[in-house]
Amino acid sequence: MARQRMKAWSLIAIALLAGCKAADRVGDPEYAQVSSAVQHARYAPMPPESAVNPVVAELSGPQPVEAYVRYALAQNAGIQAARKRVDAAAMRVPQAASLKDPMLDVTGWPFFPNVPQTASGRMTADVMVSQEVPWFGKLATKAAAAEEDVNAARAQLAASELRTIEEVKRAYFELYFVQKAIRVTEEDRGVLSNLIEVADALYRTNKTSQQDVLRLQAELSNIDGELIRMRQMLFAAQADLAQLLHVSPETPFAAVDRLSSEDVPRDIDALYRQAVASRPELHVMLSEIDRDRRMVDMARLEYFPDATFKFGWGEMTTNRALAPSADGIDNLTVGLSVNLPLYRGRLNAAVREAEATAVASAREYDQMKDETQRDVKRLFTQAASQHDMDVLFRESIIPKTRQALEVAVRGYQVGDTEFADLIANWRELLRFHVAQLQLEAQLRQTLASLERVVGGLPTPPPERPLPLPPIQ
Repeated sequence: MARQRMKAWSLIAIALLAGCKAADRVGDPEYAQVSSAVQHARYAPMPPESAVNPVVAELSGPQPVEAYVRYALAQNAGIQAARKRVDAAAMRVPQAASLKDPMLDVTGWPFFPNVPQTASGRMTADVMVSQEVPWFGKLATKAAAAEEDVNAARAQLAASELRTIEEVKRAYFELYFVQKAIRVTEEDRGVLSNLIEVADALYRTNKTSQQDVLRLQAELSNIDGELIRMRQMLFAAQADLAQLLHVSPETPFAAVDRLSSEDVPRDIDALYRQAVASRPELHVMLSEIDRDRRMVDMARLEYFPDATFKFGWGEMTTNRALAPSADGIDNLTVGLSVNLPLYRGRLNAAVREAEATAVASAREYDQMKDETQRDVKRLFTQAASQHDMDVLFRESIIPKTRQALEVAVRGYQVGDTEFADLIANWRELLRFHVAQLQLEAQLRQTLASLERVVGGLPTPPPERPLPLPPIQ
């Protein structure tokens, strides 16, 4: 008997030690790095400069937007977090599909004579092992609901990637606009410097007043102030790109000098269909609807009882037994217990709650779909308008304004043009130059936003079924 008791306690000790050892294991190497970094920062902090993001030399100089997009998809902290959330959601599936841990209950009576006595003898120890087994289909339903959470996390990752691509492109084209605006402003500043030389020569020959020269010099100082403001905008655009690429703001980003031609979509109906089929945010909500439907099934399965199977062993001894017929044969027990789902009010309320949650998710999907179509319409018309205005500026307004300035300069030299007309023509040329560059950049930014809303331009057909019809 003592040997059997020793075996029982040895098994219990081995199970506890194995569980404690398994709890110390680290499965994710990135977690080990993060944990080590936190501990190191708490007890042996590094100098502050080590926490600053590095300057990445290969990103400096004029780069196409695709290079920055590729780097952001690999290094953006938000995208990396979304990827880990997919991993975390995937690890919840085997947890949902698994049985609960079996229960081990050990009872001993070491204090004689305070021990139970039976006809078989005196009981010294009692071991009971039990395992809860849910009703058929409960584990599979919980696992299916967890799978939908994984699908939602994957769609969230896709949405995060598209959002990052949009933000990188918007920051890049802002950088492009400021670069070009600085260059155009410096070129028009050169034109203004030439006008000052003309006005100064006319003033020396008494053909114009000193006031004209001073007003032109004041205008030149105003342009110098505008260039200072634009350079500050340049640094701000570089900082925005650095944040998205997870590098130092001191990285000298630069856009290319000329953008490739951009095709503006013309078929808005195709964009509507693509947005509804491919926008990741809508797929997130579809997965949530499917998950909520699984939870309705789970609530309905709660009407059925769960079973708990038990197996017990009781050690008996004839030592100090009171019954003269004691034989010391150990007890073996097999048991089954089930819960009784009698409180139907609670169960009915749980089902209604799950159904209401599913309907709410479907309505939120409808709302998101309506918002998506609204955004497609707005961005589509905005892109078309910006494209047409850009063409108008490049092909008509700017050439005619430049020609008008040339005529005004020649007229001013011979006294046929007033100074106010001359300076107004120069200001218009500068304003139209900057406006055209801004339209060019804004068109690309609008197309980047449209690409995010429709789930990419272009995109393959979706693999999962398209939206469920609204619940009436």
